[in-house]
Amino acid sequence: MSDELKVAIIGLDTSHSVEFPKRMQAPDCPPEQKVQGLRAITCLAFVTPFQNEEGINKRIKQLEAWGVKITRTFEETVKGADAIMIELNDPSLHLEYFKKCAELGLPIFLDKPLADTYINGRIIYDIAKKNNLKICSMSSLRFPPALTEALIKVPKPDYSYFYGPLGKAPAGSSIVWYGVHVFEMLVRSMGRGALSLQTNQHSNGAVVVVEYPGKKVAVADLTEDCWSYGGTLRDKAGAAAPFIVDGKIIYTDLVRELFGFIKGGPAPVPFEDTLEVMALLDTAEKSLKSGKKEKVPVL
Repeated sequence: MSDELKVAIIGLDTSHSVEFPKRMQAPDCPPEQKVQGLRAITCLAFVTPFQNEEGINKRIKQLEAWGVKITRTFEETVKGADAIMIELNDPSLHLEYFKKCAELGLPIFLDKPLADTYINGRIIYDIAKKNNLKICSMSSLRFPPALTEALIKVPKPDYSYFYGPLGKAPAGSSIVWYGVHVFEMLVRSMGRGALSLQTNQHSNGAVVVVEYPGKKVAVADLTEDCWSYGGTLRDKAGAAAPFIVDGKIIYTDLVRELFGFIKGGPAPVPFEDTLEVMALLDTAEKSLKSGKKEKVPVL
C-alpha cells in the first residue's frame, strides 16, 4: 500500500466516484478489472441536482467499506493526495472546483464533460495552459478496444457514424452532459477542425451532422433509453469498419490510462481534443435551440 499513489476524489454525485475506486481497491473487484498502483483516500461528498442525499449516503457506505475517508471540506480532501479526480456529474461545478485544484499543482483528472459551456471550458483550458498544469479530461468511451481496432482498419475515415444514449440531465443540457460519450469517439476518429454542425431533434433523441474540410462528414446519433455504443468508419476508397463497444471494460481501460498519467506519463488525450469535444457539444446544443446549422468555434 505504501507505494500506491494516493487519489483525492471531488464529488459523489456520479457512479464514477464508486466505480473508479472499486477498480483501485475493492477486495471483491474481479481480477481482470483491477488496476494496481492507485488508492482513493478521500472523497468530498455533497448533494447536487444530479444525486439526492439518499443516493449520496448509499455511496458513502460503499466507499467507507473500501477505506475511503468521506470529507466535508476541500482542504481536508486534498491533504496528502498525489493526484485529484474531479468526479462531478454536474458540469456547471467543474470550473469552480478546477480553479481550486489548479492552485495545488497536482495531476488532475477532470471527468467528462470538460464544463457546462464552451466558454467555461475555454477558461479551464487557458488556465491549464498558462500554468502548465498536468491535466486530462475525457470520457471512458475514448479507449474501447473495438474502436481502436476499427481505426486500424480505417485510420483516416472520411465518413463516420457513431451512436449512443442521450441521458436526460436533471439540470442543464442533456447533449452536453451525456452526448459527450459519443462525441469522444467522434473526435478520436475524425480529429480536430470541425467547421459546422446541425442538430436535428426527433421523438426519441437527436441526430447531429458534423461537417469537416474536404467534405468529410461525421454523424452522432443520440437516442434516449438505448444504452449501447458503436458505429462505423468509412473512407473514400470504400473501406468500412463497423464496431460495437463492450461496456464491461471501459471503466477499467480508463483507470489504467489514468494510472499511467498520474505516475508521470503524458496525458492520454491531448487537451486540445477535449476542448474540441466541448466545442462540438456546446454547438450541438446551440443548433438544437436555433434549428439551424451553426459554426463550430475555432480553437
